[in-house]
Amino acid sequence: MAEILPIRLYGDPVLKKKALPVQDFSGIPQLAENMLETMFEARGVGLAAPQVGVSQRLFVAAEYLDDDEEEGPEANLKTRVKQLYVMVNPVITYRAGRQSILEGCLSLPGLYAEGAQRDLEVRVEYQDEHGQKKVLEAEGYLAVVMQHEIDHLDGILFFQRMSFADRQKFLEEHREDLAEFQRQAKAFLREAKR
Repeated sequence: MAEILPIRLYGDPVLKKKALPVQDFSGIPQLAENMLETMFEARGVGLAAPQVGVSQRLFVAAEYLDDDEEEGPEANLKTRVKQLYVMVNPVITYRAGRQSILEGCLSLPGLYAEGAQRDLEVRVEYQDEHGQKKVLEAEGYLAVVMQHEIDHLDGILFFQRMSFADRQKFLEEHREDLAEFQRQAKAFLREAKR
């Protein structure tokens, strides 16, 4: 039975740490299942292990069917899944087509910004949840998702991929939101220590 995990918000130190490679795969299938359930609940397209407080090199992602009829806050994302991905110890081995992209993040809920620099074609070598080696060639939006999630494994948030000027503008425009996320992150960590 899958469990919904709390998503760590901006300001939580786990989001700044470089995650450790996965060596023991025994708990990975259950963690991945929980992460997928959490991602669906949060209406996301990807979720990295550090975002649920686990500093390991693992993320999950979903490719959805384009079905506008199912849109809206009540729509069940699971019915729109085209392909699910569980990627352990991912490494980008090829990239091309750099472009400025609009991005958001489940650890910065409700905030979106244009200007993150991403490649529109990537090749990712990874292991599945059982440790089997795989290769994925992705383009367009899926390539962006892969880069965004791998950045999480390196302690990088999407706005850090913007130019200095764009990053400063983002931080200034969302100062109050970011401060609130930091307050919530600190409160969560205090509560977790009890």
